[in-house]
Amino acid sequence: WVSNLNGGQAGTWFLRWIPAAALPQGNYTVSYEGSGKISYRESATPVSQAPGRDIISLKPNADGEISAGLVIEQSDPKNPIRNIRITMPGGICENNPYQRVNAGGQCGSGQYIAFAEAGSKVLFNPDYLNFMKQFRTIRFMNMSGITRNELQAWARRPHLQEATWGGREGERGVPLEVMVQLANTLNANAWFNLPHRADDDFVRQYAQYVSSNLRPNLKAYVEYTNEAWNSVFSQAQYVIKMGQQARLDSVPLNAGLKYYSQRSKEIFAIWEQVFGNRQRLVRVLGGWAGNPATTPVILKAADVYKSTDLFAIAPYFYADQNSLMQANSVDDIFSLVNGNQTYSVKQTLRLIDQHMMLLEPYGVSLGAYEGGQHLVHYGTKSKKDHPNPILIEANRDPRMETAYIELLDGFRKAGGKLFMAFSSPRANAFYGCWGIKEYITQPSTETPKFRALTRF
Repeated sequence: WVSNLNGGQAGTWFLRWIPAAALPQGNYTVSYEGSGKISYRESATPVSQAPGRDIISLKPNADGEISAGLVIEQSDPKNPIRNIRITMPGGICENNPYQRVNAGGQCGSGQYIAFAEAGSKVLFNPDYLNFMKQFRTIRFMNMSGITRNELQAWARRPHLQEATWGGREGERGVPLEVMVQLANTLNANAWFNLPHRADDDFVRQYAQYVSSNLRPNLKAYVEYTNEAWNSVFSQAQYVIKMGQQARLDSVPLNAGLKYYSQRSKEIFAIWEQVFGNRQRLVRVLGGWAGNPATTPVILKAADVYKSTDLFAIAPYFYADQNSLMQANSVDDIFSLVNGNQTYSVKQTLRLIDQHMMLLEPYGVSLGAYEGGQHLVHYGTKSKKDHPNPILIEANRDPRMETAYIELLDGFRKAGGKLFMAFSSPRANAFYGCWGIKEYITQPSTETPKFRALTRF
């Protein structure tokens, strides 16, 4: 928390480009400790303000979206504003965390717990739980902020008492305690990613917490970092550096992949030691879907295949950047997706078959750590820039459900074991339409990707 403004101000967005339908209607409560003055920006307007407690309303902009900011304008250095909490209207009935209610009268004889008064009693949005309970396994890669995450020491991990679990890449991340509690609440298997710089003590303490606190009937998937092959991420540069220092290969990419395998094997061994056996463990290696030649490099290095249960790739379908820019309609997009481009649905299924054949001699199962559509043009800066409007509409089109069904059925037919769709609900943006829904309460009639996944 900001302890001294030093004559300035401190602010942040707390909602950004959120569809208005995604948020419950009504007034929101902002509670805080300390002495000072808070103001609000864009969609947020104060209804009433009193020391330690503001009531605000949220009004969508002309595009039907809500972006809301909060600014600390004044703060007493001796008693600074801190512990800011923003809660939605309503609450839950005691012992039913899956249903949001508007008032205590809807709880019958049960106790009503208002979000604004709940404190730590209510950690998860009931609408979120109601959505997530449909899935058997959760991959916590995004939630843990693993991409470009430079964490090394256990003491520096995200903690429950921190001001925020959000922020920029490499800084954000939800505490492990929250991820385990979510898996336990949902009775879902948990897939954990370990930071690329994490030392052995970090790995061991992480495993100890999971072993002691994850429900004993649930599986724990463990994977070292995420996309160690992907040069846009700092973890790829790190494994290359470590592999070259160890002289594992003269080719930089291969040196990095071999170090990735070596470190994965070490991490698997620590988790096996902590858990005492492999009954609850699934040891995961991440592969490069678009480059099957790297699969045997990863598997053979340090004989890691002998310690691996699942080799996971990301089977995405999409089209090249030039073709996307030349497309003028949703029909054009589906001509690309259903055609013979390198990463059309048809060609992506062929890549899956190639990986299956490569894995067969090693006795390792195939999974998908991510997958689905990957329709994004990297040269744009706004949702209104071409071709984004037609990419967004393509993601809402019923033909997207058909494409997903073809991909998922082909994955299963090839022998794939577990498919982790990317991603949980999120709003469409110029950098992609990644969510299987645009918001968690979106009707299934509007969500072709979600419909296909629930059928799978």
